[in-house]
Amino acid sequence: MTPYQSDRIVCTLGGHKEPNLHRWGPGIRDIYALHYIVSGRGTLVTRGVSHPVGPGESFVIFPHTEVYYYPDRDDPWAYVWIEYKGEEAERLMAATCLTPDAPVTGPADRDLSPLFDIMENGNVLPHEKLRSVARLQLLLSYYIEQFPNASLARQTDYVWAAKEYIHHNYWRSGVKVADVVRSVAIERSYLFRLFREATGMSVSAYLTSYRMSRAASLLAESGLAIQAVAYSVGYQDPLYFSRAFKKTTSHTPTEYRRLHRTNDRASADRYLNNTQLPDSL
Repeated sequence: MTPYQSDRIVCTLGGHKEPNLHRWGPGIRDIYALHYIVSGRGTLVTRGVSHPVGPGESFVIFPHTEVYYYPDRDDPWAYVWIEYKGEEAERLMAATCLTPDAPVTGPADRDLSPLFDIMENGNVLPHEKLRSVARLQLLLSYYIEQFPNASLARQTDYVWAAKEYIHHNYWRSGVKVADVVRSVAIERSYLFRLFREATGMSVSAYLTSYRMSRAASLLAESGLAIQAVAYSVGYQDPLYFSRAFKKTTSHTPTEYRRLHRTNDRASADRYLNNTQLPDSL
């Protein structure tokens, strides 16, 4: 079966295993393998610890982690599974409580087995590959919901949501701080406090800085006119944009573009070391 190739996530295989005495390991894999127990029981052994697993529970094999798993002889498990890998897979798994030292969940509050129907027959056509990844992300969203990483405080979610809104809407000229607050749906002063604690910036400063960082990229990498760059980052007035850009970078847009395209590129980028620009999501 040809896997879905992506820089971020790959579905490699999935399926269903009826009750039997199949066991695997000890050994390692270079992928994630998420298993959901439909019925019966079994045991996962990893890092010197045995983890009993029963109906409605799940276990995951982590990449490059030695495991051994086997069914209960008197009540062998039946399970569904999906295998996957990639940077996005790593990020999504980190949002759950599952870790190499704690690879087993408690019982889910609903039957998750239908969500494991991910891989299409053959899974070689582009639309099949895309649907497989979409279904995998849907499945993992339920694990993030039901078995979240306890260290991810609720305030992180609010800050993430605010940053995500800015990253998706910075180009809209009408976007204001009030729109960011409305999108997150919490009290304004509470969001402002959480946002500054997490980023060291106000929401307004973050919005402006993100717009300037996107403008700098467009000036360096595209042939857009200054007016078009201004519109592309949410400014209808090119003169106002130019003043804001110079205030942030110490260069006018024209100066920045000229420096960036000559052997003085270091001067054009020097402001990056002196200006607090927003981090990525």
